[in-house]
Amino acid sequence: MTLALHLSGVGRGDEVITPPNSFIASTASIVHLGAKPIFADVLNDQNIDPDEIKKKITKKTKAIMPVHLTGKPCKMDQIMKIARRFNIPVIEDAAQAIGTRFKNKLVGTFGEFGCFSAHPLKNLNAAGDGGYLITNNKKLAKIANLLRNHGIHNRNSIKYFGHVSRLDNLQAAILNIRLKSLNKVIKKRRYNAKIYIENLKNIKQIKLPEETKDEYSTYHTFVIQAQERDLLKKYLQRNGIETAIHYPYLINKQPAYKKIFKKNKIKFPNAEKQVKSILTLPVNQFLTKKDIVFISKKIKSFYG
Repeated sequence: MTLALHLSGVGRGDEVITPPNSFIASTASIVHLGAKPIFADVLNDQNIDPDEIKKKITKKTKAIMPVHLTGKPCKMDQIMKIARRFNIPVIEDAAQAIGTRFKNKLVGTFGEFGCFSAHPLKNLNAAGDGGYLITNNKKLAKIANLLRNHGIHNRNSIKYFGHVSRLDNLQAAILNIRLKSLNKVIKKRRYNAKIYIENLKNIKQIKLPEETKDEYSTYHTFVIQAQERDLLKKYLQRNGIETAIHYPYLINKQPAYKKIFKKNKIKFPNAEKQVKSILTLPVNQFLTKKDIVFISKKIKSFYG
């Protein structure tokens, strides 16, 4: 994401619009370049609200960075329409969304750049940290190839001041192998999600992830929005079910953000409401139907 922002012309004093409820890396990549993250509130599905993006655009806006959170696609048709109107590049944070589609088009292919993670917990995972970016701009792709390797043109010629951002050969080889089974992994996660939805759809205290006809979600995580979330989490833990909260604090509430950006009084009603109710249930491809039904029964039991 740092390379994509840099190649999009983002620098010191510029602004980049992004959601406040992502993993810290989204905002960190903006800050590392001396730019300012401008947060836009999210929709009920946790993804950035295109109408809020429009409200946040100023003369300093140099990029829009939507995040396809949980493996669910953002409203990319609306976002790209806004971007084209104001001539602002779009960098998709698709770290959690390899294989996700919106209107039958893969996320990461809408904007100028798509950025992906190969962290061991991702649907397409390496054995260690790793990631990759994609672009259709051949000129910028060539520069990215140099920037990821110290900017070295050849052994004695340094064309740019670059980074050490190369994916090592071992991780690349592992990804090449696992890429062959990616569709199978996604299919199993979607199957697990379907079982959850069938078993939990009548519980009024829970909002389940929804999928419209335009969306094809890959369920990097399966996140519900639950009443009495903290009590439910403890109850499930007592019954041997591990859950998580992704993410319990908005980025503008983090100490790292407050150290740099002192004035922090902007409100994000939807995102602030969601952090109090979101709960990630196990959905990985190694779970059986029996496992999902067991978890669902315990959730039903909690709500009586």
